[in-house]
Amino acid sequence: MTEYELIKGCIRQDAKCQRLLFEQMSRKMMSVCLRYANDAMEAEDMLQDGFIRVFNNIHQFKFEGSFEGWVRRVVVNCALKHLQKKRIHFLEVSDTNNHLKMESYAFSNLGEDELMKLIGRLPDGYRIVFNLNIIEGYTHEEIAQMLNIQASTSRSQLVKARKMLQHQILELQKIAV
Repeated sequence: MTEYELIKGCIRQDAKCQRLLFEQMSRKMMSVCLRYANDAMEAEDMLQDGFIRVFNNIHQFKFEGSFEGWVRRVVVNCALKHLQKKRIHFLEVSDTNNHLKMESYAFSNLGEDELMKLIGRLPDGYRIVFNLNIIEGYTHEEIAQMLNIQASTSRSQLVKARKMLQHQILELQKIAV
């Protein structure tokens, strides 16, 4: 079954097509949810809400661009709505000029899973902005609009996230030596 046929089947609310789409995309979308959630159960809730929204709004997909990208955007928006219910607060910070580079240790000794665990340990605000900007590719202006914060807050949260990640990596480097 082609992607086009699968999407059309989901528009018709064909349960077989919906199940197949979920089976094809749930692992990737779960990894997206895990980047925003505090634990696996919260990520599963985000994933479920995301797919409910995908199936309810799939008729809006215009067959322009990547379908996976469209699903990812829906899932990210659901994850953000879930987090907004938790009332995550972002603090204004004026420190925006310290863009630190990761030590070469991180690139040569840390695997993807280890790096994702470090990102997962960031405070909610830092983690959300880091994921949206660095991993998802949203601009600070887009993030500000999505999270109802100032773009400067998004920038400062990213700076703080990078500093904290650098500190965590340096600590790991000390342990490894």
